[in-house]
Amino acid sequence: MKRWLIALVVLLLGRRRRALALPPGREPWRGDRRAENLTLLLLGVTMLAALGFIVLYATNPDTQFLGAAIGFAFVALAAACGIAAKRVVPQREEEEPRAELRHVQDEDEAMLVLEEGGEGVTRKRLFFLAGSGVAGLLGAALLAPALSCGPEANRVLTNSPWRRGRRLVTEENEPISAGTIGIGELVTAFPEGADKEELASPVIVVRVRPDELELPDERRDWAPQGLVAYSKICTHAGCAVSEYRYPLYDPTAPGPAVVCPCHYSTFSVTNGGHRLFGPAGRALPQLPLAIGADGVLIAGGDFSGRVGPSWWGVRKG
Repeated sequence: MKRWLIALVVLLLGRRRRALALPPGREPWRGDRRAENLTLLLLGVTMLAALGFIVLYATNPDTQFLGAAIGFAFVALAAACGIAAKRVVPQREEEEPRAELRHVQDEDEAMLVLEEGGEGVTRKRLFFLAGSGVAGLLGAALLAPALSCGPEANRVLTNSPWRRGRRLVTEENEPISAGTIGIGELVTAFPEGADKEELASPVIVVRVRPDELELPDERRDWAPQGLVAYSKICTHAGCAVSEYRYPLYDPTAPGPAVVCPCHYSTFSVTNGGHRLFGPAGRALPQLPLAIGADGVLIAGGDFSGRVGPSWWGVRKG
């Protein structure tokens, strides 16, 4: 009998406490479950779009796809915020004068009314996790392009695939024999087995008479049989050096040189790629050459300097 009395008292107190939660006539705020589900779905779409932006940036940085991904993320986020503001967050605004609280019962009532504002979001923890995920992934997506700035990205862009002993091949992956290149001829070559799209992959190979060479002493063995190789990337703006100027009458013609057709920067092929004319700020990087036992051209090492436009070297200063 005693247990039943205790249970009855607890039940009555519980009812009394619930009755104090809201003043008479006031209905509690009930969140719109469909709106909450739609808001969570849009936050999920935002996270997926932001993650897609990061993946695209790392694997296939096409500007159209990147713009579509980040734009879709922002549109989904804006829609989620709009729905949450209109149909999820409690809209009740009331102002009621209240006398100074002197009793514990009045304090309990005030605390329960204060907590009512959180009843509109019935899955507060889920919303918190979804919002945190959106903030994290969207923030990462916005910061991802920063990885292309700074010295590290600069190093990646100029990473060279050339190594001692690597054969020179044509665009069709056919080895280039030293005997097939005549005086006054220019050939574009690539490192065997490497990605031809890498900035430092393409080189130009030309032949001059050995007695025309004016290379520094440390490069004397870089040009076997008068064959010299230089980076195909102009040191001015990164265009492809594709023109070869070879004199037909030495007394009146300038020396052998290669020319960039974009802004006419001209580089000597007999003097280590030294700039002769134009806006380029430095010489073309030279690739040391050697001839293998089978007569095929091979690299004697890496370039003499960094490949690419001169302004990339400003960071080093």
